[in-house]
Amino acid sequence: MDLGRVFRRLSGALDSSATPYMLTGSFASSYYEALRSTQGIDIVIAPNPEQLRSLVHYLQQHEYYAENDAAVLAYGEQSMFNALDDETGWKIDFIFRKSRAFSLEEFRRRKAIAFEGVPLFVATAEDVILAKLEWAKMGESHRQLEDATIVLKKQRDSLDRPYVEKWVKELGLSSEWDRARKLAGVE
Repeated sequence: MDLGRVFRRLSGALDSSATPYMLTGSFASSYYEALRSTQGIDIVIAPNPEQLRSLVHYLQQHEYYAENDAAVLAYGEQSMFNALDDETGWKIDFIFRKSRAFSLEEFRRRKAIAFEGVPLFVATAEDVILAKLEWAKMGESHRQLEDATIVLKKQRDSLDRPYVEKWVKELGLSSEWDRARKLAGVE
């Protein structure tokens, strides 16, 4: 399936419901040259209740499988729900933006891009690195540290290092940051 089609469909759902969002996860890493194959799309969303209802309704009307109850529960818990695109076979994880300071700043800093020819919002390279370091700290997989390392190496000349180091300290990611810098050859 053409990725452009997948993202056009997803963008249509988000735009029609006026849901604020940003692409994150493996596709955000890929945008910053840390290429990885995946069959899932991670989207951080920050809807109000009406936007959430509209998003789920749109998904259900456009060949996605999405459960309203799961979305409402995830909204209340600031967790996530997923939708399956019946037309393309892709799984989309809709992750509710947390209300902590880092998540609010990360979302505020998202940037508009064209991904696979589709206008989207994506997390910045700095925030992709920080998110990957957090996942690595939680023990999700060594792959998260590898992704952070690749983004760091590829984007080193354009990164806002003071911003990254501020959040590394506040989020308690010093060990992971040191490992990523060492692996990337960036001191």
